[in-house]
Amino acid sequence: MRRLLTAAALASALLLTPAAAAQAHDRPVRFATYNLSLNRPAEGLLREHLANPDVDDVFRRQAHNVAEVIQRARPDVVLLNEFDYDPEAARLFERNFLAVSQNGAPAQRYPYRYVAPSNTGIASGFDLNNNGVIDTTPGDQAYGDDSYGFGLFPGQYGMVVYSKYPIDLKSVRTFQLFKWKDMPGNLIPADFYSPAARDVLRLSSKSHWDVPVRIHGRTVHFLVSHPTPPTFDGPEDRNGRRNHDEIRFWSDYVKSARYIYDDRGHRGGLKPGQAFVIAGDQNADPNDGDSYDSAVHQLLDNRLINSRTTPSSAGAAEAATLQGGANATHKGNPKYDTADFADTAPGNLRADYVLPRVGLRVKGSGVFWPVQADPLSRLSGVYDPVWAPVNGFPTSDHRLVWLDLSV
Repeated sequence: MRRLLTAAALASALLLTPAAAAQAHDRPVRFATYNLSLNRPAEGLLREHLANPDVDDVFRRQAHNVAEVIQRARPDVVLLNEFDYDPEAARLFERNFLAVSQNGAPAQRYPYRYVAPSNTGIASGFDLNNNGVIDTTPGDQAYGDDSYGFGLFPGQYGMVVYSKYPIDLKSVRTFQLFKWKDMPGNLIPADFYSPAARDVLRLSSKSHWDVPVRIHGRTVHFLVSHPTPPTFDGPEDRNGRRNHDEIRFWSDYVKSARYIYDDRGHRGGLKPGQAFVIAGDQNADPNDGDSYDSAVHQLLDNRLINSRTTPSSAGAAEAATLQGGANATHKGNPKYDTADFADTAPGNLRADYVLPRVGLRVKGSGVFWPVQADPLSRLSGVYDPVWAPVNGFPTSDHRLVWLDLSV
C-alpha cells in the first residue's frame, strides 16, 4: 500500500509540474533601478555600517529605509546606483538588510549579484578640471575633479546589480576603460582638455555593464550605467557633453555599433535580436533640466527601444505642486518625475529609467513615490537637515522605478 501511495503521489506531482512551470513562465518579471544614495564620505565606511545593522544612527536608519523601499517594490532584477564599490558591502546589504524584514515588509532574497570597479575616485594623473593643479591625494573636491569619474576615493558612488534569476557571470561585458575619444562624433570639449588628457579620458563616469540574466531559459541583457550629472562644470559644459555621450553609448550598443570595445578587448555592440533592458539614473529629463541637446531622447526615440510606457506616481505630481519653485515652470508632466531636486533649480525631474527592447511586453510600471497621506511616505520624505549626513533624505533624493515585463 505504501508503494502504491508513493507512486500515486509521484504521478500527481509529474502531472502538476507542467502547469506550475507554465504559471511561473507567465508571471511578469519586475526590473527596477534605484539610486539609493548609499554612498559614504570615506572608504570602507559603507562596509562598516552594513556589517553592524543594529547600531542606531542616521547611517543605519537610512540603510534600513532603502532596504524597505526595495522590499515594498519587490523587484526581481534591480540596479542600485550610488552604492560604494565593495563586494563585501554588497554581500552584507543583501544578508543583513534585504533578507531581513524591515517594518513588516516581506524580506527579499537575491542569490545572484554583480559588482565591479567604478571609474569614480580613480586618479587620472591629469588636470581634468583645468585649474593648473594635478591632485592625486584622495579625499577632497579637487581630487574628485581630476579623477576619471568624480569621487573622493576609488569606487565612491559605484553600483551593484541584484537578481533573483541566475546571472551569466562569464558573459558579463564591462566598458569601464572605453575612451571617450574612441566614440565617433564625440562631444569632447577639445579646447578645454589638453591633448594628453583627451587621449586618456574615459567615457564612463562610473562604468557601463552588460549583465546577462537567464530568465525562463532566455537571456535578457541588463544594460546598466549612471552617467554624470550635466552640471558642476563651466561654460565648456564638459559634464553635460559627457552625460550626452554616456547615454548615447547604449543607443549605439543596442544598434550593434562596431566601434565599441569592452574591457577584454572584444569589439562590437549587442548582437541583433537579443533581448535587453536599459536601466539607470541617466541624470537627464526629456523636457526640463540642464541636459545637453535633449540627451535622453537618444534612448526614448531609438526604434529598438520600447519607451511607450512611462512609469509614474501620484506622489511626484503632489510634490511638484506643494514644492513649487522651478517645478511651476516645467514643461514635462510632474507625475513622471523620479527625483526630488532643489526647488529653486532644477526642480524635480525624470532622471531614472527602465527601458526594454521592443517586443518585450510591458505588464505594469510605477515609481515608488507615495503621496503624503500614505504612511509609506515616511520613506521618501522631503529634504530635512536631520538627514544631512546621508544627503538630506530618509532614503534618497531619487525614487525606485520599476517595470513588469513578460519575458
